[in-house]
Amino acid sequence: MRTNPVKQTLAQGGTAVGTMAFEFCTPGLARLAANAGADFIIYDMEHTGWSIETVRNLIASGDGAPIVPFVRVPATQYHFIARVLDVGTMGIMVPMVGDAAQAEMIVQSAKYPPLGQRGAAFHMAHDGYAGGDVLEKMRSANDEVVLIAQIENRSGLENVERIAAVDGIDILWIGQFDLSNFLGIPGQFTHPTFLDAIKRVTEACQRYGKTAAFMVPSVEEGLERMRQGFRCVAYWGDLWIYQQGLKQGVAALKDGARTA
Repeated sequence: MRTNPVKQTLAQGGTAVGTMAFEFCTPGLARLAANAGADFIIYDMEHTGWSIETVRNLIASGDGAPIVPFVRVPATQYHFIARVLDVGTMGIMVPMVGDAAQAEMIVQSAKYPPLGQRGAAFHMAHDGYAGGDVLEKMRSANDEVVLIAQIENRSGLENVERIAAVDGIDILWIGQFDLSNFLGIPGQFTHPTFLDAIKRVTEACQRYGKTAAFMVPSVEEGLERMRQGFRCVAYWGDLWIYQQGLKQGVAALKDGARTA
């Protein structure tokens, strides 16, 4: 049975810092992120077009690396949630969660009975192809999985307290671009309406014992989000980190060539 260090850290009041993957389907990605110190990596299926086979290979190639694999599924549907758990993810992120019923569906799809309705299959990727007590495997899986509901539309914000109250949901993750779009202030992350939304989400998390989470494009913003109460932070995504680093290096070399 596998333990989930990210869930343990958050349960103890600590902070987890990871990253997201959208572009690079390389077997070294998880190990690269782990060696950089990331606690988790989220493989995205919502915007990338990645299939379950792609995600399975990415998770398998990082097996044994000291990093926790999560997957963002495209929608709140059983076949997405249960299947990515079967191929080895230890956390599920679900976009556009709009109400408590949707949050309940996430829990029911991800947990084995009696907590949910996840179908059972063992000696597979999620349990390391190993034997053992299946009752203990189900108990451990129910305890260790991290369930993330994204608050990124108006209905999700209006129902955030009810979503936070759902047993089994661990993290409320603000999807800032979508949330700002649905609030009618696209990309205006310092707008009073957006700041009020952040406060509402973090207060709901505090009230119901959940963790607030955010993806940030810079260290400065990450530190600011932590000051606002976010204890789970993803430092950007693979393609943007690569492009930013490459752009800075290329620009510096070109500037140097002009002055050499």
